[in-house]
Amino acid sequence: MPYELDKTASSFEQDFKEFLEARRDSEQAVDEIVAAIIDRVRREGDAALLELTEKLDRVPLSADTLRFSKREIDEAERLCERQTLEALELATERISDYHRRQKPEDLSYDDATGVRLGHRWNAIDAVGLYVPGGTASYPSSVLMNAIPAKVAGVSRVAMAVPTPDGQVAPLVLAAARMAGVDEIYRMGGAQAVAALAYGTESVAPVDKITGPGNAYVASAKRQVFGHVGIDMIAGPSEILVVADAENDPSWIAADLLSQAEHDTSAQSILISDDADFLEKVKRQIEVYLQRLPRSEIAGESWHTHGALIRVGQLDEAAELVNRVAPEHLELAVAEPEQLAAHIRHAGAIFLGRHTPEALGDYLAGPNHVLPTGRSARFSSGLSVLDFLKRSSVIQATETSLPAVGPPAMTLARAEGLDAHALSLAVRLGLDKQGD
Repeated sequence: MPYELDKTASSFEQDFKEFLEARRDSEQAVDEIVAAIIDRVRREGDAALLELTEKLDRVPLSADTLRFSKREIDEAERLCERQTLEALELATERISDYHRRQKPEDLSYDDATGVRLGHRWNAIDAVGLYVPGGTASYPSSVLMNAIPAKVAGVSRVAMAVPTPDGQVAPLVLAAARMAGVDEIYRMGGAQAVAALAYGTESVAPVDKITGPGNAYVASAKRQVFGHVGIDMIAGPSEILVVADAENDPSWIAADLLSQAEHDTSAQSILISDDADFLEKVKRQIEVYLQRLPRSEIAGESWHTHGALIRVGQLDEAAELVNRVAPEHLELAVAEPEQLAAHIRHAGAIFLGRHTPEALGDYLAGPNHVLPTGRSARFSSGLSVLDFLKRSSVIQATETSLPAVGPPAMTLARAEGLDAHALSLAVRLGLDKQGD
């Protein structure tokens, strides 16, 4: 059964600490396997990539069929229902509009000494996007990763999607086209990450890899980091809801299960100041679990990792939220803005009773790629900034260098770096030893 904690209990602090420290991620020992796969793809290129794809996904491919053709994408789009495509188009518009507003501006100014300072933003040249494949359909993941890259100005977005037994969700291909993806490859797992990172004869390398995947994909992203950039190592999904008794328990129960159905390791937490309300939500969850298609997954997630936490007053919830640092936070209370003002750590905050987290997953606008496992304490969700780099700009002149050069020479000599000091001295005519 889910954890049930009471902040008024004398044992709460210890119980809450143990709850936070409980591990939910997989303990699979995959790093050695992944390292061998990456090494093979680096050394053998297409030969290893195609062999591994046939072995692991049961799809025999050649260099000519590794990439989806325009005709295949056209056909996939024709298989999608018009209503679904229209919803995807609306999501594309809203996500694009939101991310366009994130674009930063260049900076240039002259300081008091006359030195010109500033910075310039430039897009990454090429990005690889990993999307889970097979019959699973996650077009939202395509949009959330590809759109900010394109808005940032990335000129080449290459997508890898595994096609086990030759199966692929048509909507994933349609979403890729809609989001402006330039290349789509039939490849998955650690071998796909390796191909994107190091390149093969058929796949040009990229500069950064984003997108979710299983333990093998996560391990591969971790191992190629440094050679290429990555977005984050995502863990199991999570939601924390702070709710008062004025809510409909069925609404809150549905919200909690919306994340529990993702994965047996997902986590759903409810904080309230009303014990009767907590009990009503708990009962409603069991009702929903009798009918949801993914009830087995959601049920295991809820019963193993879920939590009901009672606080004396709702304003006590902020401290607990900041300690959890949840991926998704719903504030289903009368004055959500007031409570949100005290929240420092959360991936995304959903304000009020009529803003379920599911809205953010699809087309609210902000990105749904968010920090998990308490990493919202130090990181943010995916954004346009993840696909840009900032270069500092510095320009001293003959008249401004004398104001800043001598103290820079002093610091260089203090560090024992005489050539640094010399490079300034020769420009200022202060090299006493001459040529």
